[in-house]
Amino acid sequence: MKGENLENIKHVINGDYIVIPIETGYIKPHDNLDSIINPAKELMEEGDYLVIAETPISVSQGRLVDESKYTPSLTAKFLTTVWSKYLWGYVLGPLLKIKERTIKNLRRLPEETKAHKEVVLQLYGLKHALKPASEAGIDLSNAPGTYVSLLPENPEKVAKEIKKEIGKEVCVMIIDTDATYMKNGKYFTALPIAIEGIDADNGVFGYVKGQLSQNMGSTPLGCSEKIDVETALKIANIAEDYQKSLSTEMKTIHSVKAVLGTEIDEVTIEDLDSITHTPAVIIRKR
Repeated sequence: MKGENLENIKHVINGDYIVIPIETGYIKPHDNLDSIINPAKELMEEGDYLVIAETPISVSQGRLVDESKYTPSLTAKFLTTVWSKYLWGYVLGPLLKIKERTIKNLRRLPEETKAHKEVVLQLYGLKHALKPASEAGIDLSNAPGTYVSLLPENPEKVAKEIKKEIGKEVCVMIIDTDATYMKNGKYFTALPIAIEGIDADNGVFGYVKGQLSQNMGSTPLGCSEKIDVETALKIANIAEDYQKSLSTEMKTIHSVKAVLGTEIDEVTIEDLDSITHTPAVIIRKR
């Protein structure tokens, strides 16, 4: 498709780049990723980037946890109510000037958040559970019922495998919308994993330091190539810009109801399959 006209292919222009979305149904647990890989094979040219959101990768790997099976400990209850809802929602959040939307969401944390905190405590430990929101990159919004998806396992390996299947000289990157920050020329994130060059697994310490640093946007978790952090962040953010433009974006548990018309813990796989998903975009230099 080298040099082929993009007239008949859905795309948008973002500065010096062309963004081509890959649209699919809901990728279910243990599904293969053919619905991403096959269009990528067909549409990609050498030098293109394929940027994939972390959740479809995690779900395809079966990295789902049923939070209703977890009984909140006293620590989880304290972290939800006293620490996150009140201390972060009314004191630390406004003081550190965190997003208005995050503050609003913290002030109306649902009861189920206690079980969620217990999951974070058990699987990732206190430094991630102390983060008031988006702890350890766990996604509550793209999984059925009371399930949540964890971050993908070995995203770098997955990116390399996908590139091999595409069979072209392209760069495959898996990203998470949770932020990477920069201070004094050094990059870091609260998330448990990130590409080389971004200091990861900082939990609440990374989050607090991040509020006093420059937010660089989405975090590249794994990449098929050795890539400099600046380029990786630039490409990740072009992909994120496209996602933000979609009416079906479900960034928080509160946007789930708006998109699917159902409560977060009542979402079925059929509900998730009823909308068009854009798990990946192809990004091409103009």
